[in-house]
Amino acid sequence: MNPGTKYGRVGDIEMKSRRWPSNKIAKAPIWCSVDLRDGNQALVNPMGVDTKLAFFDLLVKVGFKEIEVGFPAASDTEYEFMRRLIEEKRIPDDVTVQVLCQAREALVKKTLEAIKGAPHAIFHLYNSTSPAQRKYTFNKSKEEIKQIAIEGIKCIKSCLTEEERRKIRIEYSPESFSHTEIDYAVEVCDAVMKEWGATKDNKIIFNLPTTVECYTPNVYADAIEYFADHISDREAVIISTHCHNDRGTGVASAELALLAGADRTEGCLFGNGERTGNLDIVNVALNMYAQGVDPELDFRDIQGIGEKYTEYTGMEIFPRTPYVGELVFTAFSGSHQDAIRKGMAARTKMDKNALWDVPYLYIDPHDIGRQYEGIIRINSQSGKGGAAYILENDYGLTLPKAMHPALGKVVQAEADKAQRELQTKEIYDIFERQWFGKKDNMQILDLSETHVESKNNDGNQETTLCRGVVIWKGEQYIIGEKGNGPLDAFAAALGSTPAPKFSVTAFHEHSIGTGNNTSAVAYVQLTCEDGNEYWGVGKSTSVGRAGVDAIVSALNQI
Repeated sequence: MNPGTKYGRVGDIEMKSRRWPSNKIAKAPIWCSVDLRDGNQALVNPMGVDTKLAFFDLLVKVGFKEIEVGFPAASDTEYEFMRRLIEEKRIPDDVTVQVLCQAREALVKKTLEAIKGAPHAIFHLYNSTSPAQRKYTFNKSKEEIKQIAIEGIKCIKSCLTEEERRKIRIEYSPESFSHTEIDYAVEVCDAVMKEWGATKDNKIIFNLPTTVECYTPNVYADAIEYFADHISDREAVIISTHCHNDRGTGVASAELALLAGADRTEGCLFGNGERTGNLDIVNVALNMYAQGVDPELDFRDIQGIGEKYTEYTGMEIFPRTPYVGELVFTAFSGSHQDAIRKGMAARTKMDKNALWDVPYLYIDPHDIGRQYEGIIRINSQSGKGGAAYILENDYGLTLPKAMHPALGKVVQAEADKAQRELQTKEIYDIFERQWFGKKDNMQILDLSETHVESKNNDGNQETTLCRGVVIWKGEQYIIGEKGNGPLDAFAAALGSTPAPKFSVTAFHEHSIGTGNNTSAVAYVQLTCEDGNEYWGVGKSTSVGRAGVDAIVSALNQI
């Protein structure tokens, strides 16, 4: 099928010039959470009153100052929830609750009854204005549809005392704005504003929803800028967005709308909502944060918020959801792991306020309560640096860079064999088994060392005498030799066994643990006469013995 015969472009707006492409987001918008209404109605099993109360408390804790709590005229549950918020004094002084209502007299009156006694409230009135809705749903003309909105405002006004009107603000949505002719949307909103009597000091909120996201984000930005330029009194208006995600570009649409002059953003935590969801407010807020703009919402415990969201809604969070998903700060690729490891190591030497520039990590996971241990995870696609990072970060083992390929080869082989991700403990077990546990070739049965002081032309010199019994491929050998230290003496003593002749071509050591639990860890590289190189690792309370054990470990790699 040729889609050109069935679908057409939506919403091209004639713009002689555009300001929004040159703008930048420099401050947070007014945020309004619609989790308790729009999000709730999209759940397979909508929340009960007690769950909604808990969710409301979470939204307040995050920092939302405007929260759409429901459609009180739609059900007893919604009505009871509204009344409990008011009667139990659960609404903080700096938080405004918002209620949704269609422009119908009976519903308006029921809604006003529900919010009676609220310290502050936003009455969110809406009616559909698009050609399809006018034609199929209402069978009404443009003028008749506009009159529905006007009559809704008249009804609200007639039911309010002067004191109540001071506590209640009006929000009006031309529902299906994204399918409505832009000039007609302006016309309807102008009529609503005039009827309510909005002023600079008593602003009206015009919410311009992509009820069905049919615009590309740039066209939505055009619509917002066009609306702002053509509404009769811009200073009396707060322009609000309410983006759905049918095209998968809800976040982009909201961000470009802010560039175009929107003042306010409605959405849900983690993008819950009808069909493909509402705008993900977390995503937009933390995008601002990552650009150096304070979003004025607190997501320092993003995982805890995510867990509560799942508990309250029953919705799972996709592992690749920006910022909160299980895998969004995780690298499996070897080259990514190596770059992250180097970047993180460099930051330990920087001022704590240095600009964040770690490769592949858009923001510092710690800023939103995520931990570093999940950054690098190991599967068959991972490289040598990832396993080394885990051993250093989680177990304090700082392997020499030259040893990383040997470690990576062993770990990758195990991941290939398992055909799954390897857990951190498994990686340590692989390392321990390979370098501490292998005894295929050599074992030490007995070993002692004596330090002897002798004189030479340069003065006094300490020599180490090494004596012991070792097993090489099942046979016992008595060894003994001198050297300038335990490592040198042991290496020389092995010359009397059939073990391959070798040179120690690299040696590294560091301590691990604290206090009485401090141990030395030694890493040696042996180069055999045939040119092959082998790495070994030893651990002991004695630095000298750790080096000796590292030689044995290396010989067991042959």
